[in-house]
Formats: sequence, C-alpha cells, structure tokens
Amino acid sequence: MNIGVISMRYARALLAFAKARGTEDKVYDETKRLARVSVTVPQLRHTIDNPVLSMDAKHKLLCDAVGVENVSEELKRFFRLVLEEKREKFLQFMIWSYIDLYREDKHILIGKLTTAVESPKLVKKLEELASACTNGVVELETKVDPSIIGGYIIELAGFRLDASVQNQLKRIRRQFIARNRRIV
Repeated sequence: MNIGVISMRYARALLAFAKARGTEDKVYDETKRLARVSVTVPQLRHTIDNPVLSMDAKHKLLCDAVGVENVSEELKRFFRLVLEEKREKFLQFMIWSYIDLYREDKHILIGKLTTAVESPKLVKKLEELASACTNGVVELETKVDPSIIGGYIIELAGFRLDASVQNQLKRIRRQFIARNRRIV
C-alpha cells in the first residue's frame, strides 16, 4: 500500500478525532514537537520500528519523545492505534501529514526568517505584518546566521525579501564595479 495514502488516512482520522474533542491545537503543538525530535534524533524511528521492543515500551517512548508532561489523551490513543495496527514505520509520515492538514484547515502559512542575531520582537512584528497581508496566520521558522551581518531575509509563499546588510553590500559593490567599467 502507498505510504502517502496510509499516512493521510491516519492523519485525517487524528485531526477529525481531535477536532471533535476540541483539542486539535494541543495535538498540533505536540505533533510539531514530535516532528522536531524525529528529525534531531533519527534513532527514535529505528527504535520504534524495532520488532523486539514491546508495544508498551514503544508507547511510553513516543509519549516521552513528545516532550510534555501531560500528552493529550487523543495523541496517546493515536499512538496506541498505530502500534496495534503495526503501522509504526509510517508514524513519522502520519505526524507530518497531520501538521500539513492542520495548517491547511486553519489557513496557516509557514515562512522562514533568517536574522543575524536572535530577535523575538522582529519575529513577532513580521508575523503580524505578514498575517495582515495574507489574511491568514503566519508562522515563521527562525534561523540565526551571523554572516548576513544585520537585517533579515524572509521567505514566505514563494517570495523572498532580502533586507540583509550582506545583500546591501553586494549591491553597492556591483554598482561600484559597473560604474568603474563605464568610466574606463
């Protein structure tokens, strides 16, 4: 069977179940945490796929991997269902599918913001501005890159705005070189 079909089917079921119980926001936060952990700790997936490990041990490991003290009952039941049906090898895809479905349902756009230093105020302000322009919710994934010297680079909905000092210096350099070529 197709991985995408299975993942979407389970993700849709989780979203419908969470929405029916009014906990889709909490489940979204938990799945984002789990997705982050699965990327940073690739051994988690191999451990969950291990047939020697008991279902209870896998369930506890998944709940611990979410990184919150009280994992929602909906996500716990979802983990139990996935493990009972022996679909754990698709779990990572199911989690990403849930995140995508939730964002689509709530009209959330995801963008990337690169700054030279950490700046929570700038992130908040740009999220507000972008939300107003798109008539939706905008979440910016931030990255700190000191090589841009100052300013920021924002990527959202296929558009990129480079307002970094590094980019401005490159522009000035190109203009300077172009002028000198015309003079000579």
